Amino acid sequence: MNDTPVVLVTGASRGIGAATAEAFGRAGWRVAITARTLSEEKPLTHQLRRPDGTLLSGSLYRTAKAVTATGAEVLTLPMDLLDPDSLDAALDVVIGRWDRIDLLINNAVYQDPEMNAMLLDLDDAALMRTLQGNVVAPLRLVRRVLPRMLGRRGGQIINVCSGAGQSDPPVPANRGGWGFAYGASKAALARLAGCINREHGARGIRAFSVNPGLVSTEAVTATLGDGGVLEQRFGAMRPEAIAAALLWLATDPRAAELARKPSMIELQALVREHGLAP
Repeated sequence: MNDTPVVLVTGASRGIGAATAEAFGRAGWRVAITARTLSEEKPLTHQLRRPDGTLLSGSLYRTAKAVTATGAEVLTLPMDLLDPDSLDAALDVVIGRWDRIDLLINNAVYQDPEMNAMLLDLDDAALMRTLQGNVVAPLRLVRRVLPRMLGRRGGQIINVCSGAGQSDPPVPANRGGWGFAYGASKAALARLAGCINREHGARGIRAFSVNPGLVSTEAVTATLGDGGVLEQRFGAMRPEAIAAALLWLATDPRAAELARKPSMIELQALVREHGLAP
């Protein structure tokens, strides 16, 4: 029996997800990665783009190559948050290949600009797509992996949330703030870890809601500007630092205490407190 732990990282084609997959690969884990973007050439519907209309860089194939270079085993799986069958299919492949998932990182997010629409421009269909991608889909994954984790009497779930689910936007959505759909979806996701811990913590399950803060990912720089400027002027962290915090959370014994606290975990604070920046 292979006891090497398995992590499933959703939204791993770029940004935090890609950096996290690589970090766990370097740490010796087996890594399953999912996203819609298999390669960079094919445009998709409901896809975030740069202001000039070009596609963001990054793909599952590129992430898989980086993870493989660490010496880790990697599974590359297409997954669309709006397609429940694709979620089930990806999990079936991971379980069929490795017969375990020790850690689920719900990092993927629905990224269509409509999630940040102004209230009077937000229609029901856009709201439902945002909730499906950011609440219903991660919950479906949790409900699929929990029984297997409970059977092994151990497992962890990390839900990547946002400050948008904690507080009001500083300015209206059309001036750089977040819209109701996105904020509401992230607020709902933030409640999931606490329910998991209260219902299953005594049986070896541990869950965390985490806020990465401002991170100079491809998606953020596409909307807010140059990553170097964001880091220097606004204290944005690089995806690799956030990935190091997620790895610490999953592997350091001191993290167990954090699962018993009701508040969201600020990953940038972990980076600073434990000197985790690469």
